Amino acid sequence: MRALLEQQFPRWAALPVRPVANGGWDNWTFHLGSDMLVRLPSAAEYALAVDKEHRWLPALAPRLPLPIPVPLAKGEPGAGYPYAWSVYRWLGGEPARTERVADPVRFARDLAGFVAALRGVDPTDGPRPGVHNWYRGGTLRTYAGQAHAALADLGSHLDADLAREIWGHALDARWDGVERWFHGDLAEGNLLLDDGRLAAVIDFGTCGVGDPACDLAIAWTLLTAEGRRAFRELLPVSAAEWARGRGWALWKTLVVYASALDDDEEEEAAGARRVLDGILSEYVASGRS
Repeated sequence: MRALLEQQFPRWAALPVRPVANGGWDNWTFHLGSDMLVRLPSAAEYALAVDKEHRWLPALAPRLPLPIPVPLAKGEPGAGYPYAWSVYRWLGGEPARTERVADPVRFARDLAGFVAALRGVDPTDGPRPGVHNWYRGGTLRTYAGQAHAALADLGSHLDADLAREIWGHALDARWDGVERWFHGDLAEGNLLLDDGRLAAVIDFGTCGVGDPACDLAIAWTLLTAEGRRAFRELLPVSAAEWARGRGWALWKTLVVYASALDDDEEEEAAGARRVLDGILSEYVASGRS
C-alpha cells in the first residue's frame, strides 16, 4: 500500500496507513490518514467493480438521501499489485446490528426511503447483471445449485420441505422486466449507524440495474417483524417481487447456515438459524404468498 501511494499519489504517501478492522472479503481495506479509505480488490473478479464504481457512484450520490462512498482517486496496477484500486472519503459509523438499532421501525423506514430513491434513478446505460456483481439483478435460478446443495447438507436442521416450497415459489414469481437500480448487497456490514440511526450505505460493488428484488433480502436478514412490515409498506413492491426477495434471503441464509455448521461456527450457525426461522414463519403467516 505504501509503495502504491509513493508511486501514484505522493501527496498522500506520508499519511498513516493501517488496516480497517473487519474490512471485508472482496477488498483489502486501509485507513489513509484520518479521513480517507483505500480499497484494493482481493481478486480479479472483485476488481471488475472498480471502473463501475468510479463511473456511477458520483452520479448516484446526489440523488440519494444518505451518504454513500464517492471515489476521490483511482489507482492503477503497480508495486506487484495487479488491479485497479480506489481512494474514498471515510464514512464514519458502526455496522448495523439488531441490538444496535435504536428504533427498528424508523430504521426500516429510513432504509425503505433509501431503496426507493435508488430505484428512482434513471437506469439508462447502467450496469446490467454479470460477473462484475455475481449476477445480482438477474434470475435467482443462477443460485439454484447452491440452494439445493445447502438444503441437502442441512438435512434435518430445518424444515427442508417448507424451504423448498419457498424456493420454488420465488423461482415462479415473475419479474415485470422494468429495470431499476439496486445496491445488491444490503447487509449488516454495509449499513452504518450513528447513535442507532441509519447514517450511510457503503460497498456498492454489486450494484447495477435489473430486477431489484435482491435488495429486499434485508427485510428478513436484519429487520424485525415490525420493521419488515414498515419496509414493505413504504416500497411499491408487488407480491411477486416480495416472493423473489424472500428467495434471495433464503438462498443467502441457507448457504451461510450450511457453511457455519460445516465449520463448527456455532454463533454464526445460530444466527443463520434464527433468520431461517423468520423466513419460514413469515411465509406461512402470509398465507404462503
